[in-house]
Amino acid sequence: MKNKKLFFIVQAAMIAAIYVVLVLIFQPISISYIQVRIAEALTILPFFTPAAIPGVTIGCLLGNLISGCDVLDIVFGSLATLLGALGSYSLRKNKFLVPIPPIVANTIIVPWVLRFAYGESLSIPFMMLTVGVGEVLSCGVLGLTLLFALSRYKSIFRSPSMN
Repeated sequence: MKNKKLFFIVQAAMIAAIYVVLVLIFQPISISYIQVRIAEALTILPFFTPAAIPGVTIGCLLGNLISGCDVLDIVFGSLATLLGALGSYSLRKNKFLVPIPPIVANTIIVPWVLRFAYGESLSIPFMMLTVGVGEVLSCGVLGLTLLFALSRYKSIFRSPSMN
């Protein structure tokens, strides 16, 4: 039992660390009003392990904190990631649905963060569109690519046997 809990904690910590590194190395790539955060591709990891839920959430929180984001972004950006990860885990029976919850959560929450944390004056519907496109690229395209690539190695996500 202790080994499984330890494996869960270590796995979550490793995912959080990878998320933070990706945030710091790849600052959001902007194409006009659309931003793609490479680290968001990791939001598909709940497909493989429930440890990814705290992993990506803590990674997002730390990444936002370290990169100097506004406190509203730190709190509500992390909440969007948590909701997305929980939704991804609940849809893990269908690979193609796994990226949808983080796309939806961020599309709904992030525009409000942009408005109230950063004073962005664009309309909320327009920001939902641009955030949604960025999330489709990071979670949908990159995330699904990662999911299919890791599917060949899913044994790395299994907890050690208790012999």
